Amino acid sequence: MSLRLLPVPDGFDGERVDTALARMTGLSRSRVGDLCAHGDVRRNVEALTKSDRLHAGDLLEVDLPDPRPVEPVATPVEGMALLYEDEDIVVVDKPAGVAAHPSMGWDGPDVLGALKAMHVRVATSGAAERQGIVSRLDVGTSGVMIVAKGERAYSVLKRAFREHMVDKVYHALVQGHLDPSHGTIDAPIGRHPSREWKMAIVEGGRESVTHYDVIEAMPGACLAEIHLETGRTHQIRVHMAAVGHPCVGDATYGADPVMTARTGLVRQWLHARRLGIAHPITGEHMVFTSDYPADLVHALDVMRLPGHHHDGRE
Repeated sequence: MSLRLLPVPDGFDGERVDTALARMTGLSRSRVGDLCAHGDVRRNVEALTKSDRLHAGDLLEVDLPDPRPVEPVATPVEGMALLYEDEDIVVVDKPAGVAAHPSMGWDGPDVLGALKAMHVRVATSGAAERQGIVSRLDVGTSGVMIVAKGERAYSVLKRAFREHMVDKVYHALVQGHLDPSHGTIDAPIGRHPSREWKMAIVEGGRESVTHYDVIEAMPGACLAEIHLETGRTHQIRVHMAAVGHPCVGDATYGADPVMTARTGLVRQWLHARRLGIAHPITGEHMVFTSDYPADLVHALDVMRLPGHHHDGRE
């Protein structure tokens, strides 16, 4: 076990310990519950139960389990479909709650483990835990993700993403109404100066450019189509929050908890909708599209109803 000190961000004020810590660490809620049962989660030396409530600014002491081996482990992932596969590439429709690859502190499912369970061979370049991964989606982001199966495909795709030769289109449901309804956010992104799990707009950060177009307005929110020119960690989430319009459901970046509760979301409303790319071997232009999963469809339905606080069970 290793001790971690975790400050509770504003977005988790009033949350249960198991819900908040699961989202802060990537561990499952049941795993956090086990840690609480063993006295491994403390606030000011006092052991917390999984149902205790947290306050923004609390400093938690957590004895986290040492990381499992980072080799991908064959683990089937329910709901992860293959959108396309040939001998060079595989394109997956990643569900939320699934990481791109294994990593320290994450004990949930990952794309590479799911592909292994499907007997899909991937490129062996790069670190063992990131084989074939040329571009990642956040754990809480669903949608189109491409993985290289061969060495040549891996290096060609890596370069294509690095040199912005890929058309990455996301859909995001954000709070409030973006004004103007189409525009560009150009602001550098780096690690948050005091909160290591967050990114932020920081002087001297990496160049980050986000283009957006509102495709539908509804009471209190709007649905935007977003083209990423760069692909920084949490880029859309940081940029939208920075202009005062965080993704609905995104507690880490300041989403309204009342609106989040109304939609039933347990993650940010952000979906990798479309990926346009030149095939790394044949050069053929290919476009892959992913439909919204059920939780995002439900949240949209709720938000489209003005002032109607139903939960979809009427």
